[in-house]
Formats: sequence, C-alpha cells, structure tokens
Amino acid sequence: MNAWWAGLAVVATACVLLVACGGGGAGDTGNTATPGGTSGGTTPPVSGQIPAERPVLNPVAATSWSPCSAEYFGGCEFEGLREIRYGTDGKWVIQRYLNSFPGWHCSAANFGSDPAPGETKRCEVSDVMMTGTIAAPNVCYAGGMCPQIDLSAIPMGTEGYGELRVQPTTDLGTPSSDGVGAFRTICGFSHMAFDDPIVFPGKPGMSHLHAFFGNTGTNAYSTAQSLAGSGNSTCAGGIANRSAYWVPALIDTVSHKPIVPSDPIWYYKTGYGGVKAADVRAMPAGLRMIAGDMKAKGAQDVANWSCRSSPEHFATIPNCAVGDNVQMSVRFPQCWDGVNLDSPNHKSHMAYPTGSGCPATHPVALPEITLNVLYLVRTADAPLNWRLASDDLSLPAGYSVHADWFDGWNPEIRDTWIKHCDQAAVDCHAYLLGDGRTLY
Repeated sequence: MNAWWAGLAVVATACVLLVACGGGGAGDTGNTATPGGTSGGTTPPVSGQIPAERPVLNPVAATSWSPCSAEYFGGCEFEGLREIRYGTDGKWVIQRYLNSFPGWHCSAANFGSDPAPGETKRCEVSDVMMTGTIAAPNVCYAGGMCPQIDLSAIPMGTEGYGELRVQPTTDLGTPSSDGVGAFRTICGFSHMAFDDPIVFPGKPGMSHLHAFFGNTGTNAYSTAQSLAGSGNSTCAGGIANRSAYWVPALIDTVSHKPIVPSDPIWYYKTGYGGVKAADVRAMPAGLRMIAGDMKAKGAQDVANWSCRSSPEHFATIPNCAVGDNVQMSVRFPQCWDGVNLDSPNHKSHMAYPTGSGCPATHPVALPEITLNVLYLVRTADAPLNWRLASDDLSLPAGYSVHADWFDGWNPEIRDTWIKHCDQAAVDCHAYLLGDGRTLY
C-alpha cells in the first residue's frame, strides 16, 4: 500500500491547495512499450517543492503535532487534508496527505527521503486541517470556467480485498444465441485523487479530480508492475483483478462536494463490430488506454449518459427522478496494434472495429470493455447541479465524459474467462469464470 500514500502527497508537489495549476494535455505523451516491456517508474519529487506560479490557497502553520505511527508500523489515521511529518526531533520531512488509509506504513519510501538515516523515526499528524475549494487544474489553467471542489468533502477511500476471492460453482453460464461472449464484474469505489498515472505519470496533483475503482493503490506513480504486484482491490475476486479504472469525479456545484458513485459494472464482451468471439485474444499485461474525450464540445459516439430506469441516452447529464440513478457509460476500443502498450495520445495504439472486424492497422482483437457507473439521485432536480470535474462550465454538463483503464489482471484468471466466456460465446453473467469457478 506504500504506493497509495506516495501518490496522495498531493500538495507538496501538486495542486490540491492551489488556485491554478499547470496544464498538460498534448504535451504529456506518457509511456509506450512493446509487449513484455514496462513503463519506467518516476522518482518522487523533493518534499516541499511548489512551483512559484502555483500560489497556495490557504497556507497555515501547525500549532501542534500528535504522534500517530512508529516507523514501519501501521499508518496515521485522520480525515481531510493534513500535514504529516516523518523523522525525529529536529529532523523532519513534511508532506500533505489526503485522508488516511489502512495499510500505510510510516517510512522513507512514502516521503521521498530519509531525514535521519540510522535513527529511530516516527510520524506525527498536524492538528490543522486544510480547507477551501479548488478547481480542476487542467481545465482552469486553459482559462475555462470549471467546478470548484470542497477539499474537506473529498470522500475517504475504501480498503478493498487483499486476498484472491475465487470459489467453486455449478453455474457455467449460458451459451449465447447471437455469437456474443460476455464476462461482467463489479469494482466498487476505491478512492479519489488529483492523479492520472496514464496522462500525468509521476506527477501527483496534476489532474482534475478522479474517482478510482479496482486497485486501491492507484496513484500518479502507478506502473504496470506496481498494479500487478501490489494494492488491494475493490473488484469481485479481490486481487484476481488489480486493474485500475477511473473516471472524472462528479461534483455537486452547489455544495462543491464530490458524489460517491455506486455499483459500477464493468463489461468485457465480444462479438460486436464484425469481431468474431473466437478471434479475441487476451489483453497484454500492462496495457492502458483512454476512451472518450474530455475536450468534447458535443455528443460522443462512445460515451453517453442515461437514467438507469430508461433506455434513452443523452450527451449531457439527465435530470433523473429521485431514487433513480444517473448512469455514465463509456465504451473502450477493442482492436490493438499488437505492439504498443500505450501511445502519445493514449488512444492511437487502439482502434474501434469497423463493422467487418478489426482494421489492418490494429489487427489484434481484445475483449470490448464497457463501463456503467451509477450515481443515486437523492433529492429532486439534484442532477441539474452536477458537473464532471473535467467539465468546462461554459459548455453543457457532462460533455467531457471519459474513462481510463490500466491492466492489472491476474493472468490465469484473465485467460480463464476469456477462454470460457468470451471466446466460447458464453454469457457468464456476473463473476462466472466459465470453468466451474466464480469470483466473489
């Protein structure tokens, strides 16, 4: 879980307490790799470095510190954004962290340096909670209007599962009548952070606020190796699926509070667009991609909104009734170029099928990933005030819908449901692996 805390050091190096933040976008090309290759890690920045052009919203000084963890044992428990210091008397490294999380250890690995080599150290938490609101950095930096976010209202993360959760079942799924193979799973809400390990690798705080699902350790420093080998998971099956999924956080523009999503369903299907079920191959380890366009100024073919109770789709966030759910849907491309795990724009290594199968430029057919994320409507007309953290307020609500996916599947589990569900054109419902086992 160390990676989690490294990525949540969002203010010492980032924009969680900032009025404006540096942009990004086309200039950040990310990493590319060949199958079996890896994207390089990034050295954490020095504690306390805040570029001069990024003014701190509410700089404060701690009035007192409370011991919260011995070195390497447990983690500090707190809510909101606080300063945590690591070291010993007179020798400290100070970082600011957003919300405590089970499994964190007080160590140099989480603070970027050791202030007192060879000495016994501890962690202490400030009694001061940072407050205020900020805007999504890479929208506001470009001069657009964008949602303000109440720092104190960013929800705590969830612990997820640290074990492999697979058990026997007599249900093998249902043979398809239309040639479509389907595997489905639910990955609950994990945490929120101003991070994006695909677009801004190694740059905590450079992104608009995201809601993460799946691997609980996902942060700006996440790599193919860290996702595959560490972190709990909020997905059915636990660490059978350490993949990272994220979408821009949904914000109530009246209260400035992020809205916690519920029951996100993830589909891995095939048999569409002329792609035959039997032709689908396993996703290469470490593959990552983005679907949808945060700069869209109109309806998108691969992303939309709906009310869960209705089949009608919208380009903008609909005003669903109380008790219903606003549903965000995003469909990922399933045709891979067979070479690159990523690309400069995080999209061109992938393509959508043509209707006659995959294009010659992207000949490897993979399962089609589609996400449906739900947001419960609790009060009348509440969705009229909802905006994505990536939205430009001068445009209709929800135009910027998009999603990211970063592979972290256990290879044996992944290959099983691809073989027995997708390639076999079997409807494996939710969680079934198609071989007499199910995730739980």
